[in-house]
Amino acid sequence: MNVKSMIDILTAVAFATVLIFTVPVLAADVIYSNSQGAIARYDPVAYHTAGKPAKGVSNFTTEWKGAKWYFESAENRDRFAAEPEKFAPQYGGYCAYGVAKGSAAEIDPEAWHIVRGKLYLNYSKGIQRKWVDNQVKYITAADKNWPNVLN
Repeated sequence: MNVKSMIDILTAVAFATVLIFTVPVLAADVIYSNSQGAIARYDPVAYHTAGKPAKGVSNFTTEWKGAKWYFESAENRDRFAAEPEKFAPQYGGYCAYGVAKGSAAEIDPEAWHIVRGKLYLNYSKGIQRKWVDNQVKYITAADKNWPNVLN
């Protein structure tokens, strides 16, 4: 084997190693966002503080993980900016039931639940009822599937 062949092989191995260790991290950073913004312009902080969904407004936004997030107040925006992981929905904001079942489904921001301080969103209120009936099982499955469902 000549030196050029050896360099080509080592370069390919190095590139493959970078891909193996980088792709899962990048996938975990994917946030469910539609043309309106992250979680359809709903304020992720309001679920935690007001105990209900609230539409965000264009006056109070921030960027995080490549998505635009909307808030109903400057206070909520600032709280999110200080601790986004505390307020952001699980599984990038994709449907928790869908992730448990192995797919990344869109969400209805009105179909939500907070479990142990974490926000979970679902595709619809019908799916949410299913998810709530056995949420421990579904959270366990979704934790195992995330972020591989995006690949």
